[in-house]
Amino acid sequence: MNYAIVTGGSRGIGRQICLDLSHDLNYHVLINYKENEQAASETLDLINAAGGTGELLQFDVSNREQTAAAISSWQEDNPDAVIEVIVNNAGITRDGLFMWMKAEDWEDVINTNLHGFFNLTHVLLQPMLMHRYGRIVNIVSLSGLSGPAGQTNYAAAKAGVIAATKSLAKEVGKRGITVNAVAPGFITTDMTAEMDEAALKKQIPLNRFGTPAEVSAVVSFLASDRASYISGEVININGGIYS
Repeated sequence: MNYAIVTGGSRGIGRQICLDLSHDLNYHVLINYKENEQAASETLDLINAAGGTGELLQFDVSNREQTAAAISSWQEDNPDAVIEVIVNNAGITRDGLFMWMKAEDWEDVINTNLHGFFNLTHVLLQPMLMHRYGRIVNIVSLSGLSGPAGQTNYAAAKAGVIAATKSLAKEVGKRGITVNAVAPGFITTDMTAEMDEAALKKQIPLNRFGTPAEVSAVVSFLASDRASYISGEVININGGIYS
């Protein structure tokens, strides 16, 4: 059995990535979630209904000890298993102008979006290196490339993951591991539900928000053997608003 893990896999883009990794690539998907077990269970139910397999794995990616303990416990229960695909998708926003930004809003966003990448990838990398095969896909953001006002914390975190993607790709390529990033623009999810879609889509050449399926299709491709010569790249999925 081949294994993949998706952080923040309970809803939105993360849920669709879980479904596609199961359906397209036949992975047994570890669905990570922080608190919303019901939503994570719904993702698992959808995988099972489509004939795939998966399981839930609860931990907070921003907590290094909790992340390491959860992975260690899972490895003990599955001693022969190797997680071949890591999708670092979990993320939060705490938007606001920098001069009024609370320290905890800065720290929470950095801890989840940037440190979360380290906390999970670092603990899983050695087995992947020994396996001499792996796919690491980091979900970043248009914000990490364009730096919008009101998102200094989020932009900083995502830009950090973009740089880390490029550096790590150079370190692990000789072991058959690729590391890439996917940068969505405006995608219809819970995170964009309160945005003024009618006004924002006028800025987008394709004149609409994207869908989670349009993002997950690229992630599924990057996680496959077909993308074996693509590494260190950032692929924009933004309707042409920034490229």
